[in-house]
This record gives sequence, C-alpha cells and structure tokens, in this order.
Amino acid sequence: MAEKRKKIRLLVYIVVGICLVPFAYLGRGLYYGAKTIHELLAENKHLKQAITNLTREEQIGYAKVIAQETTDGRMFTTIKFIETARDDKLKKILEKEYTIEGDIIHFDALIVKFGNKMVMDGKTRALYLWRRIYGEKMTPEEGFIIEQPGTEPQRYSDLFKALPIKQRQMFWSNIWDLANDPEKLKQHDIEAIYGNVVYSRLRKGLIYIFKVSPTGQVYPEVVPDM
Repeated sequence: MAEKRKKIRLLVYIVVGICLVPFAYLGRGLYYGAKTIHELLAENKHLKQAITNLTREEQIGYAKVIAQETTDGRMFTTIKFIETARDDKLKKILEKEYTIEGDIIHFDALIVKFGNKMVMDGKTRALYLWRRIYGEKMTPEEGFIIEQPGTEPQRYSDLFKALPIKQRQMFWSNIWDLANDPEKLKQHDIEAIYGNVVYSRLRKGLIYIFKVSPTGQVYPEVVPDM
C-alpha cells in the first residue's frame, strides 16, 4: 500500500512538472518581452560587445542619376540608391530606385553616436540608419522609405547576431526613445541621437558617395560616373 502511495505521489509530481513547463517558458518570454531599451544597454553583454566592436566607417552608400526628364514643364529625376556594407564599400546590401520631382534630393539618416567608453579602440563611433529620400516639392513625411522604421538594418545584422531576435527588434525599434533623456544618454555613454539630412542638386554622369566624418556628420563626395 505504501509503495502504491509512493507511485501515486511520483506520478502527481511528474504531471505537475509537465504542466508547469509551459508557464516557466511563458514567464521567461514575458520577462524578455518586458525588458526596456535601458535594461538592454545596461545589462546585455552581447549588445555591449556589439557596440564595443564598432569600427570607423567612411562610406555608407551612394546615389547616381539614371534619368532626368521634363514632362509638361516639370522635371523628374530617377536615381539609384545603394547602401554599402560596413566592411566592404564595394558590396551592395540594399539597392533601390526612386523617381522624384525636381533635381534637389534630400537623404535622411538617423545617427546614434556613442562615446569613447563604449567602443573598443576608445574612439567615438556611431550607428547610421538610412530613413528616407525626398525632393524639394515633397514634405519629409511623403518621402520614400529606405529602411523600414524599427527594423534591423542589414549592415549591422552580423554585429548584433549574438542577441536573441526579440532583443534585436527591441533595440532597433526603441533606440530613438532615448534621444530626449539626458540622464539615460549619459548613463549609456551615448553622446547624441539625432537626424542628419543632406541634400544636393543631382546631375547625370556623377556619383554621390555618402561618407561620414569622425564627428558623425554625413556628407556627399561627388565623383565622375566612369
């Protein structure tokens, strides 16, 4: 009889244990889901390592005019925009075409600038996220999307690959929330989070190479399209 009771108790423990497993995973999921961008920056060693390993970038993309036509007195410029890889300026990781009224084109990027405490070689580095392209006759809101807001740019996918996908999504969708929190910016050694818009009057036969300065400013270098 005692042996039978022992077997019953063991069976109960097994059943209860099996029932609790999903809740344990659910709790873990809720925990990760509840993490904030502040916690990720402060506690996640993989994210810290990714930021620490940022290296200096000089070229982050380029644009070239494919066609310029005038219809009913209105000029339209068709451009090809290419985003290049972090470690290989000849490697294309994104390529899109846009037709925009006029010949003055704006290129909009979001910049997250880290201080020298967060980066491996002790020098300031930044993340660059292309946002949109628009012409003078458009509002910024009407601009063409380059990278979908809140999604991870392909140029950084290898750098952040050690993070679980949900944490990567949280980082990219919430990083801008820190822009107006001076205390958190200082705490995480982020010098600034801001937008940088550059524009130029584009002409066919030229390539506009977007480069970044050591201070985090984006600017176009114009070279002939050979």
